[in-house]
Amino acid sequence: MHSEAREREKRSGAMSMKNKGGGVELNARNVLQRKWALLLCLASFCAGMFFTNRIWSMPEYVEFPGTTSEIERIKLKSDGCNLNPVSVSVTLLHILYFLYMLQGKTQITVKWKFQIQRMLSRMLSRMMSRDQVRQSTLEVNLKFALLLPEFMLNGCAVSGKSETIESSTGKKYFMVIGINTAFSSRKRRDSVRTTWMPQANERQKLEEEKGIIIRFVIGHSSTSGGILDKAIEAEERLHADFLRLNHVEGYLELSAKTKTYFSTAVALWDAEFYVKVDDDVHVNLATLGLSLSMHRMKPRVYVGCMKSGPVLAQKGVKYHEPEYWKFGEVGNKYFRHATGQLYAISQDLATYISRNQDVLHKYANEDVSLGSWFIGLDVEHVDDRRMCCGTPPDCEWKVQAGNVCVASFDWKCSGICRSVERMKEVHLRCGEDENALWSATL
Repeated sequence: MHSEAREREKRSGAMSMKNKGGGVELNARNVLQRKWALLLCLASFCAGMFFTNRIWSMPEYVEFPGTTSEIERIKLKSDGCNLNPVSVSVTLLHILYFLYMLQGKTQITVKWKFQIQRMLSRMLSRMMSRDQVRQSTLEVNLKFALLLPEFMLNGCAVSGKSETIESSTGKKYFMVIGINTAFSSRKRRDSVRTTWMPQANERQKLEEEKGIIIRFVIGHSSTSGGILDKAIEAEERLHADFLRLNHVEGYLELSAKTKTYFSTAVALWDAEFYVKVDDDVHVNLATLGLSLSMHRMKPRVYVGCMKSGPVLAQKGVKYHEPEYWKFGEVGNKYFRHATGQLYAISQDLATYISRNQDVLHKYANEDVSLGSWFIGLDVEHVDDRRMCCGTPPDCEWKVQAGNVCVASFDWKCSGICRSVERMKEVHLRCGEDENALWSATL
């Protein structure tokens, strides 16, 4: 009897050890599977980099006088970067899958999703070579890449004020000022540089101490790499104060340029406000900053000189509206919107434009288009009349009265008439104290 009992104990002990060993073997197999998945992801990514010719050498470091950020200190040459849009999407898919695997089974947050989308947008904008990439194909792949997080991460609807997203440098800025300009406006840009726009070391100091980014905003010509583009590139080497957009320049394309500007700026700089101003307008930076600082705690803010002009149905006139019929009877006025010479929007509105740029309708006039994008949203319209002062004597009287203007221009010219000749005069008579910007608490 004792021998039979001992036999049964041996058999049960063996079975128990077998079960335990199986558990250990099963756990080890799961660990190995996870490790193999990560290794396969890395291998897939590296293979994509190798076989799609996505690796190129970094150009030599060149520091320009006036260069103001790490992004603009390192210039990636488009020559030798032979990109295939399909390969770009494949490589981005590898990156996304790898990030997804790293997260495991945990729920990926909204902030993670936005960071991934921002990374994709910035990578594509840097890798694009206009001479070698077909625009239509690239746009399709960009849309595909930006939709991947929605598909893979199961979507994440965002309501209310958008979350603040840390940029790659972790730097927070107060405002980004984009000065809308054209190829033919070199003298206008120089008049701005010699008056209200700080240059070289002062502009770098402005970014670091006050969190204010200022750039001339321009796209490219219809003939990519032509004489117009080369002239801008030469000017950029001299001043390093441009934000180049993936956009074909043209007066009738201002609405599209506005969308691209806000989408690009919000991807590059994490700022509280994004400002658009024309290159024939005089601006007092400290006064602008103090004005916007009054609204920094508010969500969805749209600041400017609000107006409601007539909808012009007659062909051939300036500011003709081809879609006049959408605004009701002939003679009706537009909805209230900020005049296009200068306006500012908060980060959440800039993010909204970036995320929905493909479905935002473009009217003939850029300022009307911007105003239309916010209809139906819970947006606060701030009518600040200091953003549309007249040139001397109007702005000069206001300075003497202690009410310095944010911006000055001539309504009849939609900017300062003969701005190249008169910008310095306006600056001398209507400009704020030269120490106002550095002493201002923004």
